[in-house]
Amino acid sequence: MRFKLLVVFTCLCLLVITDVTAQMNKPVQFNFSEIPEAAKIFGEGVVSTSMYERDMALSPDGTEMFYTIVSPQNTFSAIIYLRKDQHNNWSRPEVASFSGQFSDMEPAFTSDGRKLFFVSNRPLAGDSAKDFDIWYVEKQNDKWANPVNIGKPINTDANEFYPSVAANGNLYFTAAYDKGKGKEDIYLAKWENGRYANPVSLDSTVNSSFYEFNAFVSPDEQFIIFTSFGRKDDKGRGDLYMSRKDASGKWQPAKNLSMINSDRLDYCPFVSFDKKIFFFSSERSALKETFINTPAKYQTLVDQRNSILNGQSNIYWIRLDEIFK
Repeated sequence: MRFKLLVVFTCLCLLVITDVTAQMNKPVQFNFSEIPEAAKIFGEGVVSTSMYERDMALSPDGTEMFYTIVSPQNTFSAIIYLRKDQHNNWSRPEVASFSGQFSDMEPAFTSDGRKLFFVSNRPLAGDSAKDFDIWYVEKQNDKWANPVNIGKPINTDANEFYPSVAANGNLYFTAAYDKGKGKEDIYLAKWENGRYANPVSLDSTVNSSFYEFNAFVSPDEQFIIFTSFGRKDDKGRGDLYMSRKDASGKWQPAKNLSMINSDRLDYCPFVSFDKKIFFFSSERSALKETFINTPAKYQTLVDQRNSILNGQSNIYWIRLDEIFK
C-alpha cells in the first residue's frame, strides 16, 4: 500500500514539474495589432507582474524589447531583455547580457536600432558602484557588445538619467545640476561635428521651478513627453506632460496629459518607432485602504501584496493617436 501511494505521489510530482516546465517554455506572444484605446497594463503576467517594472524600449524593427525591474527599496535594478523569432514568438524575460552586476535602467534605442543607451552606476574601473552615468551598447554581429561610458561633457560627478536620442544624434536626458531651472531639469546635448556640445537646460515651456524628468523626445524632435511633479494641475506624485514645437522650432507650453494620468506616479514615456503605440509606467494601485464591511484576513493581505496592482510600478500601453486627440 505504501509503495502504491509512493508511486502515485511521484507521478503527481512529475506532472506538476512537467506542467511548470511547459509553462516556462511556452512561447510569449504580444498582439501589437490590437492596441488599446484606453490605457491598459502591457504584457500582464509576463512583462507587468507583481514586481516593479518600468522603462519600456521597443526596437525600431519591433524584434527586441528591453525594460527595467527594480528590487524593493530601490536597492538594485536590472535591464530585462526579450527577443522575437521568425514565428512572432517572444523569448521569456531574462537579464540583458550587459546587465546584472550593478544597477542599470532606462534603455533607449537609436533610430537605426544599432545602439542602445541606458543608465548605470557601474564604475569606470574597479568594483565599487558610483553615481549614475549614461552608457551605451552597440550591436556587433547581431549581439550587444560591451558597454561604453558616453563620457564628458554629458556625464559628470552628479547623476545623469533617462537618455532619449533624436535621429540626428541629439541627446536629451535628466539631471539635477546646481544651475538648473528647478529641482530636476531636462537637458539637451546637441550632436555637432562628431561630438556632443555642452548640455543646455530646455526653456521654461518645458522646465519649471519644480521637478521635470524622464523625457521621451520623438526622433524628429517635434514633440517631447516627460513627467513633472509639483505643478498646479498635477493629479498627484507626478504626471505626464507633452510639449510640441511650433513652426519656428520653439517648444510650446507643456500640457498635462490628463486623459491617462492618475493620482499616482505616471512616468517613463516611450513611443514606438512606427508612431502607433504610447508606452508609459505607472504606480497606480488597486489596494484597499480600509476593510470596514469585511475585515481583512491574512490571505487577503497576501493576495493584495502578490497582485499586479499592488502599488508597484507596471508598464501600460495605449494607441498614440488617443494621446494626440
